[in-house]
Amino acid sequence: MVNLTYGALLTSSDGSISFEPLGTDILATLQGNTSAFDPGDIAWVLTSAALIVFMLPGLGYLYSGLARRKNALSMLFLSLVSLGIVSFQWFFIGYSLVFSESGGSFFGDGRNVGFRQVLERPVPETNGKLPEIVFATYQLMFACLVPAVLLGAAAERSRILPAMIFIFCWTTLVYDMLAHWIWSSNGWAYKWGILEQVTNLHKARCDIIDAGGVPVEIASGTAGLAYSYFIGKRRGYGTERVAFKPSNVGHVVLGTVFLWVGWLGFNGGSCFAASLKAAMAVFVTNLAGAVGGIVWLIMDFRLERKWSMVGFCTGAIAGLVAITPAAGFVGAPAGALIGLVSAAVSNLSTRLKVTMRVDDPMDIFAVHALAGVVGVLMTGLFAQSSVAANDGFSEIDGGWIDHNWVQFAKQIVWALVGLGWTFVVTYAIMFVINLIPGCHFRSTEEAEIVGMDEVELGEFVADYAFHHRDLEGLFDPNELSRFNSVTRFHLTSMGPKSYTRPSQAHLPPTMPRGGAAVADAYGQGAQEVEKPRSRSRGRERSRSRSQFRASTPSGMDRLEEVHSSDELELKKLSRNGVGEVGVEQGSMGSSDLSQK
Repeated sequence: MVNLTYGALLTSSDGSISFEPLGTDILATLQGNTSAFDPGDIAWVLTSAALIVFMLPGLGYLYSGLARRKNALSMLFLSLVSLGIVSFQWFFIGYSLVFSESGGSFFGDGRNVGFRQVLERPVPETNGKLPEIVFATYQLMFACLVPAVLLGAAAERSRILPAMIFIFCWTTLVYDMLAHWIWSSNGWAYKWGILEQVTNLHKARCDIIDAGGVPVEIASGTAGLAYSYFIGKRRGYGTERVAFKPSNVGHVVLGTVFLWVGWLGFNGGSCFAASLKAAMAVFVTNLAGAVGGIVWLIMDFRLERKWSMVGFCTGAIAGLVAITPAAGFVGAPAGALIGLVSAAVSNLSTRLKVTMRVDDPMDIFAVHALAGVVGVLMTGLFAQSSVAANDGFSEIDGGWIDHNWVQFAKQIVWALVGLGWTFVVTYAIMFVINLIPGCHFRSTEEAEIVGMDEVELGEFVADYAFHHRDLEGLFDPNELSRFNSVTRFHLTSMGPKSYTRPSQAHLPPTMPRGGAAVADAYGQGAQEVEKPRSRSRGRERSRSRSQFRASTPSGMDRLEEVHSSDELELKKLSRNGVGEVGVEQGSMGSSDLSQK
């Protein structure tokens, strides 16, 4: 039973403490000690935790917009399912492994398994300013976000079941370990980073070394690289089949906005108080993201001579990534410089995946891992004790700008530890999971052709993604037994496809596909090809395959096909002068064709 009351503890001139019942602080008595929690600080941290939740669908929209439309929903699914899996993992064992009060230097113990004794204890990592349940809830959102970031590497060729098992195992063995080392007052990196800063642990935070650069950004980017290496390259890698542009730039913009808003809570809430330090953290976070977006935009324009919405969004994310370990410890000029350098480095590093011979479709390593390294290192250069003290209790020696020369070396070592631990353990986790029957990560070739949405989920981001699938080739029915009947119909009814130049298209790339637009296109010079008669029901059945060539929005040339015996019959009736057919049409464009 916790002893809670509301009031204020007042200290008189002689040092005696008195209780004022009209105060607004939350007073908790635990083991004979009374602690005062400010409701404003609690409200700010809980609000920041809620803002971080926006980052999960933000990542999903970002990745789904960058992926091909037949794989878009799987990206949204993995982002949101991470919230569910990690929430349980954090409740069950994760929080105890990271922040248990009696944990060791390398990992926590089982003191808080199942959230036992997680309620009113003042948390030393917050200088006793927050009750443990608030702190644990906020840290949960960090844990949910990181696997969602790295699973962008699963785009277009990874199965979902092993990915979900991977989320639980990776969070336990990689994220929880790194977070304990740097964020727990018992962790070795926490102690090493502040050992010479102050003598009282409760007067400083571990964020002088890292406020998220290694456990969040470097870990997610490096794990994404290991994931990409393990599952291999997509089908058709190195050809025009995967040299596509984003399928939905609107989703990319929406995802970036969600991420940007969430990042303000991500960095501002890490100050654990509604203070000047939190205000500075929010400001430099926004500034770094803005500068990063502009820098990436200019770097792309110099090559393509066109402004890129996707480029701006990518640069903004690189800037937000890099400022994360430095937020709350650097001033505004340093924040702008961090955004500039991180965007430039990440932009130039996107070509590394070709040299490294890895298929990283979302550039997770360049935008998250390398930008995170830039942020961690530049924190060692520009961290200032005066900025950190804006919360009223943090005391640090700062970085090079405060003549603390050794801090930069510590930052290098910590970044290397994060890179090495994450890559090795991630690859080992995937190797073990892949040995479990039915849990192989890589999808089949047919599944890649049909798309992860249909094969793994049976749902789509929109119905047009189902009706206008990019299915390649003609397959033997015996090879399609794993698919449902609709998929088998669409695969086996296809003729050989060829890719043509955009100049041969009958429709402009921006014309809507479906309904009257498609019907009109078929009526304007499209050729009809009769298929062989069917013997399945002892009668003749013909099916029209109307074909037209169109240039896709991605710049790839694609042959669109529609198969519908209903449309053929309606065309024949219309040509024979029968008139309009008074039935509801279920196939695409049938009602329009009936009037021709």
